[in-house]
Amino acid sequence: MIKTYTFKLYRSKRNRRLHDDIYLAGKIYNHCIALHKRYYKIFGKYLSANTLKKHITKLKKTAKFSSWKALNSQAIQDIAERIDRGYQLFFRNLKRKVRTNPPTFKKLVKYKSFTLKQTGYKLYDNTIEIKGVKYKYSKSREISGEVKMITVKRSTTGSIHIFIVCKQPACRTGRDMPSQVLARTGKMVGFDFGLKTFLTASDGCDIVSPLFFDQNSKLIAKLNRELSHKKKGSNNRKKARLRLAKAHERIANLRKDFHFKLASYLCSEYAFIFIEDLNIKAMQRLWGKKISDLSHSKFVQILKSQAVKFGTTVVEIPRFFPSSKTCSNCDYRLEELPLSQRSWVCPNCGVEHDRDFNAATNILRVGASTLGRDTVRLALVS
Repeated sequence: MIKTYTFKLYRSKRNRRLHDDIYLAGKIYNHCIALHKRYYKIFGKYLSANTLKKHITKLKKTAKFSSWKALNSQAIQDIAERIDRGYQLFFRNLKRKVRTNPPTFKKLVKYKSFTLKQTGYKLYDNTIEIKGVKYKYSKSREISGEVKMITVKRSTTGSIHIFIVCKQPACRTGRDMPSQVLARTGKMVGFDFGLKTFLTASDGCDIVSPLFFDQNSKLIAKLNRELSHKKKGSNNRKKARLRLAKAHERIANLRKDFHFKLASYLCSEYAFIFIEDLNIKAMQRLWGKKISDLSHSKFVQILKSQAVKFGTTVVEIPRFFPSSKTCSNCDYRLEELPLSQRSWVCPNCGVEHDRDFNAATNILRVGASTLGRDTVRLALVS
């Protein structure tokens, strides 16, 4: 199991060195992209990662590119590998006739990170040493496992974060340790994701999500207006952009905090959690920014990570299962059920259903049957 720890560096003048390294990584990235584009134009294929690495090694020995030596060699190799993965995906999707854009140039101000895999860093208690310079960070929790790589990333507000990727011992995974939740509760629940209600539960304990972006939409609109009124290139525009970035970062942190606390609560309450597999891209096309504000996919990722920690089992039900259109009482299935219709009466048994609660109940039944703890009856043919 791989686990990533995120820590924020304390603000310091020495952090400028990391900003310079990220800037240099962006220059190298754009140079590699230019080489790829030229090679693709001539030969119709992309450079392999190993060929690009050898070429960069030769470039660093010349006077023109000697400044590249300031960046750790492993960070440069990671840039080559990152571009290689992007081109592999592009050519793979090209054969499948799936539209995907190849890696392209990035503005240096928008290039945000570099990665060190094996060497180039040393970790102490709450300090990380990179190229002989020590940086202190806010150590909010202990790091466990074998450190595999470290990524230094700059946020839009100018803060520096480090992402420490660790390989956890096999005994720490949810499969190997006894389920503490099952021993305490043994409860199961099915959840249906919604727009008005974040989670509709099969046991009636619904979760309403505070729409953080919607709550702060007036502030965001005001900051956007202030930014648009500033002269381009001025210091006041930079300050206005920073205020807007901080507002967006605060909203993202509030949403992330809500997701983590909710996931921890659910995993401590239930031994088995059944959710639906969502088609997020299709939902975004229909409802736009509201789906981004709810951020269901991020919550599912956090829920799964917390489930491993608590020993809870999370099961995703296939997205094409008609959970809303199937009667949870008699398995009668409707032909059509418009999204605007929030409740319906089963023509077979006469039971009135709330759309979301009925879906959550069906999700629970299907999930329980996959674990052999319940049976799912076949839908009656009308």
